[in-house]
Amino acid sequence: MTSTIPDSTTTAPPLTLPGTEAADHGRANAQPFAQVWTGGSVFELRTFDRPRLAPGESLVRLTAATVCGSDRHTVSGRRSGACPSVLGHEGVGIVEETRGNVPVGSRVVFSVTSVCGRCRNCRRGLSAKCTSVRKVGHESAESDWALSGTYASHIHLPSGVAMVPVPDSLPDGVAATAGCAVATVMAMVEAAGDFSGRRVFVNGIGMLGLTAVGAALARGAAEVIAADPHPDRRGLADRAGATRSVEPGTEIDDVDVALELSGTEAGVRSCIDSLGIGGTVVLAGSVTPGPQLSIDPEQMVRGWRTITGVHNFEPHHLAEAVDFLAADGAALPWEDILGGPVPLTDLPHEFRAPTKALRTITTP
Repeated sequence: MTSTIPDSTTTAPPLTLPGTEAADHGRANAQPFAQVWTGGSVFELRTFDRPRLAPGESLVRLTAATVCGSDRHTVSGRRSGACPSVLGHEGVGIVEETRGNVPVGSRVVFSVTSVCGRCRNCRRGLSAKCTSVRKVGHESAESDWALSGTYASHIHLPSGVAMVPVPDSLPDGVAATAGCAVATVMAMVEAAGDFSGRRVFVNGIGMLGLTAVGAALARGAAEVIAADPHPDRRGLADRAGATRSVEPGTEIDDVDVALELSGTEAGVRSCIDSLGIGGTVVLAGSVTPGPQLSIDPEQMVRGWRTITGVHNFEPHHLAEAVDFLAADGAALPWEDILGGPVPLTDLPHEFRAPTKALRTITTP
């Protein structure tokens, strides 16, 4: 059962919502509420019944979420999504109820996927491609997983969603990025192999690309070249430690590892063309249909070159993301990466008039 609360899209103090005070103090039985996307740029603030937890499930009281670019694509119509739904998949919060093995009161981040753990893909370590996968922030608000997203006071996590404890040293906004952007980069760097002494090319400096710059350096890269069309993004890469930043189209060659995050045809081509002998390109930005590219097989064979792709991540990548953020990742320019926070009641305005930050924090 849900009910609609009149929405607020101004910068005035957030509305006092049923259960807010109780949630702020961690008291059990507070009534969850969420911003429900109903199509176009329209959101409705609704209250929900507290879910009855099955074995292995948890209810997490969210303390912060970050707005991922993929949700902006959904709202703008560039990507399809369940509607109505509670969007959002990068979040951090406190376990308030559980029938799982993470203690109540634990501060956690969580995976974007809910997986069965039994199918062929799960058994061979590719649970992100589980044959019955369901995804945080992607399910209908009228389904049995209504509170699936992070633009809410609470999120209901099925047993197939991995959770990782978060150290007190990590601020909420920083920690939230682990659940999508940073964990995906951890999967990319694993796929790329050894970075020690390597020459690395990172194409596309959004949240993932900037994290990739930091992750490559943390793993011992000798040189990191970053490419992006926007001067401010190139400036962020410089501040993150990139050896140099360049405009797309700049000739880059003889790299050992190329990490492609832009998803553009030109970006993919530039990464492939940049590879030296024995080089590997990892594609992660191409998540929507686009033009096909021709590849010269002889160039791949004679050069011992590799092209691979990464989509989402495994549970161990989420743990690695938390470790990275608590260590080397702390040196990233977070004051420019994160915008906000904005109250959940103002989320519709954030989608209509986004901040310039790579991630905007929203709080319930």
